[in-house]
Formats: sequence, structure tokens, C-alpha cells
Amino acid sequence: MLRRVLNEQRKFVVLLAVALVINVGVYAAFVYPLAARVADADNRAARADRSLKEAVREFEAAKGVATSKERAEAELETFYSEVLPANISTARRLTYLGLAQMARQSNLRIVRRTAGEGRERDSALDHLRIALVLEGQYEAIRDFVYRLETAPEFVIIDDVTIDQTRDAANNLVLTLQLSTYYQASGNAS
Repeated sequence: MLRRVLNEQRKFVVLLAVALVINVGVYAAFVYPLAARVADADNRAARADRSLKEAVREFEAAKGVATSKERAEAELETFYSEVLPANISTARRLTYLGLAQMARQSNLRIVRRTAGEGRERDSALDHLRIALVLEGQYEAIRDFVYRLETAPEFVIIDDVTIDQTRDAANNLVLTLQLSTYYQASGNAS
């Protein structure tokens, strides 16, 4: 039966076979290479897209670093201009008056106070070192230290020593080593 159909429809079967061979030839000669080129172009586009995304991430990170650096520079400039004393006389005035007021507000008596200035190596800042000896009750000492730590003046507590006195009032002696910094002569920012 298949032979009979092939014999009767020979022209049509040959035509279909020729069309099939032409389709296979066109596919092999044009469609497959074009499909391979399209797939390769898609791969290159995907790689380029990944590279673009990585470059955008790196750019945003670099921009963030630049912004952080600018912000840090602005904050440092504010610190130098608004927080630190401008010179030694301002540093002495702020600490001398400020420490005396805090001691009085905390009900402490100043026993002794000394100050000495110095230069910080490799820095645009000089320092004022203050040795302060106070006498009073424990709660008054706690209040004084709290006031000192929360004061707007830039004073660093370098060392703290508390001793008992020999008086009947059971007072304590607070010895503080403090530092503050100020613009070195000729280095105003």
C-alpha cells in the first residue's frame, strides 16, 4: 500500500523530499549560524550587563566614600572652629572658669590647680594639661565628673584618683589629670 501511494504520488513525494532537503540546507547554511550568532550576542549582552552593574556598584561605592570623606572633613572643620579653643588664652579661660563653676555647683572645694602647655608632635594642635585636686563627698564627686563629661568644653580626663581624707567629715580627695587641645600658633583652620 505504501508503494502504491508512492508510485501514484511520486511527483508530490519528490517535491516534498526536495523541499525537505532545501529546508535542511537553508537551516544548516543560514538559520543555525544566525541562531548561534544570536546566542553569542545574547551571552555578550548578558556579560556586558553584569559588567555595567558591577561598574555602577563600584561607582556608587566610590561616590559614598567621597561623600563620607567630605562629611568627615566638614565635621573636622566644625570641630576645629567651634569645639576646640582657638588659642591658649581661650583654653585657659574656658577650663579655669568652667572647672571652678562645676566644682562650686557640685559642692566641691578646689584644693590645688596647676596647668602646663605643650606641643603635640606632628599635629596642628597644642595641648593644655591641667592637674586638679578637689575635696568633697562622694556624691559631689560623681556630680562633678558627670558635669565635666557632659560639658560643651572639650576636656579629656586622662587620669582619676580618689583618696580618703583624715578629717571627721569623711570627705574624699579627687585628683584629676585633664587635657584640652587648641589650635597651635599659626595653624588656624
